[in-house]
Amino acid sequence: MSFLKKIFGENKNTKEPKKQIPWISLTSLDQLENISKESHIKPVAIFKHSTRCGISRMALRQFEKQLNIEMSSVSLYYLDLLVYREISNEIASRFKVYHQSPQLIILKNGTAIQKSSHHDIDATILVNYI
Repeated sequence: MSFLKKIFGENKNTKEPKKQIPWISLTSLDQLENISKESHIKPVAIFKHSTRCGISRMALRQFEKQLNIEMSSVSLYYLDLLVYREISNEIASRFKVYHQSPQLIILKNGTAIQKSSHHDIDATILVNYI
């Protein structure tokens, strides 16, 4: 085998280990009041994801790959739109944002201060709000 390794080189499949993102599942309308209060202490990001949409899956993967901040400086909420559509509707109403999917909403002091959707979702902007 070492002969083949010398000829063809070793297979150094150097995949980066997958980051563990501390997502908080958004599963209840009651959580929205707490999220609003929490946003007065530190920024809150809500990622609205459609589990049947390839673009949404790509945006979520890209977001997780880009995320490079101190995790204690922001709270990250994940909303499965297909299961919890009524929560998405309440987010749109409460924080005055037009519903889109996928969508990233950043809250501070109870207000949506930044929103992006589809290919405009960029985790690096979180740094600007910490």
